[in-house]
Amino acid sequence: MVARRFLAALEECSGPGLNMAMFISCNPEDIIRQAEESTRRYQQGAALSGMDGVLVAVKDEIDCLPYQTTGGTRWLGKARPCVCDAACVAQLRACGAVLAGKTNMHELGAGTSGINPHHGSTRNPYDTGRVSGGSSGGSAAAVCAGLCPVALGADGGGSVRMPAALCGVVGFKPTVGRLSNSGLLPLNWTVGMPGILAATVEDALVAYAAMVDQSRPSHSQPKLNLPLLTTTRSMPNIRLARSAKWFDDSSEDIRVCCDKALQILRAQYGWETVEVTVPEVEEMRLAHYVTMGSECSASVATYVEKLNKSEIGWDVRIALSAYGSFSSRAYLNSQRIRRRQMYFHEEIFETADAIVTPMTAVTAYPLQDDALSTGELDYINAAALARYSIAGNFLGLPAITVTAGYDKAGLPVGIQFIGRPWSEATLLHLAYAMQEACSKDCRKPVVHYDLLNKEEY
Repeated sequence: MVARRFLAALEECSGPGLNMAMFISCNPEDIIRQAEESTRRYQQGAALSGMDGVLVAVKDEIDCLPYQTTGGTRWLGKARPCVCDAACVAQLRACGAVLAGKTNMHELGAGTSGINPHHGSTRNPYDTGRVSGGSSGGSAAAVCAGLCPVALGADGGGSVRMPAALCGVVGFKPTVGRLSNSGLLPLNWTVGMPGILAATVEDALVAYAAMVDQSRPSHSQPKLNLPLLTTTRSMPNIRLARSAKWFDDSSEDIRVCCDKALQILRAQYGWETVEVTVPEVEEMRLAHYVTMGSECSASVATYVEKLNKSEIGWDVRIALSAYGSFSSRAYLNSQRIRRRQMYFHEEIFETADAIVTPMTAVTAYPLQDDALSTGELDYINAAALARYSIAGNFLGLPAITVTAGYDKAGLPVGIQFIGRPWSEATLLHLAYAMQEACSKDCRKPVVHYDLLNKEEY
């Protein structure tokens, strides 16, 4: 029943009157088949897990049969056939999740708006005239619209957390290596990894537990610890590091909202905010851009050189041209900056449990009609959206964003917690506390669609 109503709701919001452009591909027969198999397991008392029958959408940067993986392009699905599920998808399938199709994304992940000239530009459910964010915009919008409680994204430069913040959902990127990259397009292999978008912190935790493969022991990472969220209030002496110059480099609405959220955490939990300095933030941003761009250029070079350039959006053509100009020396120097920044962050984590920032420096901005067919280069808004996402990717640190409130226009404002390596359990506790603390003081009702009861709530 849920699967059929999901398909009806997806058709409703994909028509000419609304055209939310959340999905690139969806196979109704395959979805119904999975749902029927799950129904039989429940009838037989043999559900595979708590995820059995739960709809999960998958960003079209992650392999998931029976679909091709396009990376938001017209051509990549043909050039690189999908032959098996990505590791994280296989884990969810083994838990009985119903894989609900491939969500839209910024072409090749090379942008932050979610504007895609080939598959349509994903619109923000809070205001359909505004961007959803990128590059995992389709996944964020699908969760925000209530089509599914969980969706997978990929995060190489904030691509899970930025659209999560703009669409008012939870965005979670674990420590690099915690989730397997197998079956993920290798667009940014040292900075990118799968991530989770979810309606609540609880949903993100359940999906995370399902996706982590613990069947093979690993000597490169500690044993998985999952938090008991009901004990969050008993966590004493949490210290949150706040770098004032960096934190305040956002719109007034966001700054006020995030500061108020920290005050609420202090009042309700007694958690302390300590002032720190994160040095050389601009150098870190540029080094990350060079790293990400160089790896993307190398990854797609063999395909792009055979393409007619008209098959690539204008914005991505320019991005790839810039990426191709980076030298090997610039890449190596960026890795030196990476190690230097890791030292700076290790020093901060000596005195604090997590770093706290806004997730973005602006909320969702308007879609421009003349960008829908070409893509958009808006480096001012792009820089503002990506301002706080870099450390999570460049340094491989775990990070999570959760809604802390709303701006004057009623658009969601995300707050972010960045942790030391392997501190996912702590971050989930912090995000849960933020979610609960702001449930009365900061949250604004948003209309979701209850697919089971076919009513709004």
